[in-house]
Amino acid sequence: MNARSRQSCFELRFQSLFSEGRALAFPCDAKGHVKLDELSERARHNYFYARAVVGREFAFPSVQPALEY
Repeated sequence: MNARSRQSCFELRFQSLFSEGRALAFPCDAKGHVKLDELSERARHNYFYARAVVGREFAFPSVQPALEY
C-alpha cells in the first residue's frame, strides 16, 4: 500500500451541529493531517470554512475510516 492510499483510508469529518445528515469530510492520514495541496480549490475553501466555524456550525472534527463509495 503506498502513502497516497494509506492517507485516503481516513477522513477528517466535520459533523453539522444543526443538521444530522450534513457533514464535510476530507481525506487525511491516521492522525488527521490533511494534505491541502492535494485538495481542489473548492474542497480547500470548504475545509477552511469548516475549521473557522467549529463550535458554531460544525462539531470538532473526528478522524474516521473513509467511507467506500
